[in-house]
Order: sequence, then structure tokens, then C-alpha cells
Amino acid sequence: MVLLVAQGRTNQQIANRSASPSAPRAHVSNILAKLGLTSRTQAAMWAERNGLTSGG
Repeated sequence: MVLLVAQGRTNQQIANRSASPSAPRAHVSNILAKLGLTSRTQAAMWAERNGLTSGG
């Protein structure tokens, strides 16, 4: 999921790939909390630093 965030996908775009429309919001919030991050931008930067994106 963090890779989808790092790719700039919106919650709606992520929801189109999941069973529940509200799931992406909850998942993104949980990921941010577990990583100690406060924004999608920070999540994208984290993914880049950790080699999860093609540019890493």
C-alpha cells in the first residue's frame, strides 16, 4: 500500500483496487502511524529511501 501512496495514487484510486471503498483511508492511516509519519509525502519519501520505488 505504501508503494501506491509513493506512486501518488489517491485514496479513490487505491479503493478501485480493493474490496472496500473505506479501506484505503484506514490502511494509509495505519501505515503512517506504524512508520511514525504524518503525511503521504513523508510516506513517499520513506518508500524511496527504503528502495521500494523504481527510482530507489
